[in-house]
Amino acid sequence: MRVSIGSDDLYPVALALHEELKKRGFEVKVYGALKTGKVEPWPDVAFSVAGDVAEGRADFGIVICYTGTGVSIAANKIRGARAALCFDAESARGARLWNDANILAISGRLTTPYIGREILDAWLSVKEPDESEIANIRKIIDK
Repeated sequence: MRVSIGSDDLYPVALALHEELKKRGFEVKVYGALKTGKVEPWPDVAFSVAGDVAEGRADFGIVICYTGTGVSIAANKIRGARAALCFDAESARGARLWNDANILAISGRLTTPYIGREILDAWLSVKEPDESEIANIRKIIDK
């Protein structure tokens, strides 16, 4: 499975998730500070990750900035991206299950590496969206 991950800074959760993805055998493409080692503009990070997801170069993406809000807003500007800002495992599971989110947005300030791994586990636990939500998901995809 291919995943793109980007962060505007080298937050502990960004480093931990990057390593966790590699450890689990994902094909990982990195953007932003994870690639350059220095602070990068959060919109550029989000656009790069969302572009990979929307154009099929990644199966899902992860974007990280200080609050997570900026990267989620920027990623959602890319047609085909459905970024969800998640602060815990249950919101990540719900974002996949009920919204078919394809980009996980995380706060670098609030999310510890441990919680980040829990969020990733929950995100990956959902293989398909809930059938009862397909019509609602299509409404946002077709918009």
